Amino acid sequence: MITRTRAAVTAVALVAAVALAGCTPQAPADGGGDGGGAAGDLSSIKVALVPGGAHPYFQPWSAGAQAAVDEFGIGGFTFNETGEWDQTKQNSAIDSLAAQGYTAFGIFGVSPTDINSTFESLTSKGLSVGSIASCPAGDVNEAAFCLSTDTGEAAYLAAVATIEAMGGAGNLVHLTGNAVDSNTQRRIEGVQKAVDETGGAVTLLQTITDIDKDLRTAQRAVADRLASKGSGIGGIVTTAYNPAVAATEAVGSSGLDIKVIGIDDDAVLLDAIRSGAITGTVVQNPWGQGYVGTWALANLQAGICTVNDPGFIVDSGSFLVTADNVDTYDDERQAKTKEILADFQTEYLTCA
Repeated sequence: MITRTRAAVTAVALVAAVALAGCTPQAPADGGGDGGGAAGDLSSIKVALVPGGAHPYFQPWSAGAQAAVDEFGIGGFTFNETGEWDQTKQNSAIDSLAAQGYTAFGIFGVSPTDINSTFESLTSKGLSVGSIASCPAGDVNEAAFCLSTDTGEAAYLAAVATIEAMGGAGNLVHLTGNAVDSNTQRRIEGVQKAVDETGGAVTLLQTITDIDKDLRTAQRAVADRLASKGSGIGGIVTTAYNPAVAATEAVGSSGLDIKVIGIDDDAVLLDAIRSGAITGTVVQNPWGQGYVGTWALANLQAGICTVNDPGFIVDSGSFLVTADNVDTYDDERQAKTKEILADFQTEYLTCA
C-alpha cells in the first residue's frame, strides 16, 4: 500500500466546487459523510459508480456492486458511464446523480491531473468518494481511498511472461492505451523494467499508445504493425483491453510465430489460451473493485466506518492466466477480493 496526504484547496478546486455545488453539509476530515441517512443505516445509502465513459473493462463493476448491495443491505447503486471521456461531462453526470440523492461515489476520473478537484468538491459537501480503477496523477489523492490495479506491477508481470515465452530474447512490441492516463505511464514503465532486466537480450521495438478507444482502432493499429514488421516480432505484450483482443485475433489468423500475453478476460482471449493460439493474459479485478468499493463507500457515508489514513491506495490484484489455470483463475481472484475486504474492515478503516 502507498499512502498519500491531502493537499490544500486550490483555485482550480474552488472552481470545480462551484460547478458541482449542492446543499449537502460539510464532511469530516476522515472522508466519511453525513449527506444521507442516519448513522449506521446502510439501507438509506445510494452508491453511484461513475467511470469516465463506456468501456468493456467497467462492466463487472455492476455485478460486484449488486453483490455488495444484496449481501450487506445497502440501499442501492447505479452505474453511470455517460461521461463520454470528457471531464466536464463526467462532472455534470456526478452533479446530476447527487441531485438525485446519491451520496457515495466511486469514480474513475477522466483526467488524472484534474480529478482531485472533483473529489475535493464532493467531500466538502459531505459525500463519500473513492477513486476506483485509477488513482489521481501525482502524489496526492483527495478521495478517501483509491482501489485500483497496480498497473505497473501488472504490466511487468505480463512483460516477464511474454519474454519467457519468447525464450528470453528477441523483439517485443507493447500495445497500450491513452498516453496521458497515469495508468498507461505506469504500464510503460513496468514493461520497460522487464525489458531492462534482460540485459539487452530483448529489444522493445515500439510502444504503441492511444489504441484502446475502441476495437476498430486497435485492429487497424495491430494490422499495420504486423504488415510492416510482423516477421521480426517475437512477442507482443498488451496492457489495454481492445489491443489485447485485436492482437489475439490478428496473430491467430496471421500464422506468425508471435507470443502474445494479453490483459483482462474477454472470451476471445480465454478461448485463444485454451486453443494454444496465445500464451496467456493478465486479468484484473473490476468485479472486486465494484464489490469492495461499494461496501466501503456505503459504510463511510453511513458513519459506520472512518478512514485511518485518508487517500490510502490498495492494489485490487492482477493474476497471470495460462493454459494451466484458465478454467480456475477466478477462484484466486474471488479469494483475493475477500482478503481486500477484510483488510478494509480491519486495517484501512475503523468501523463501529
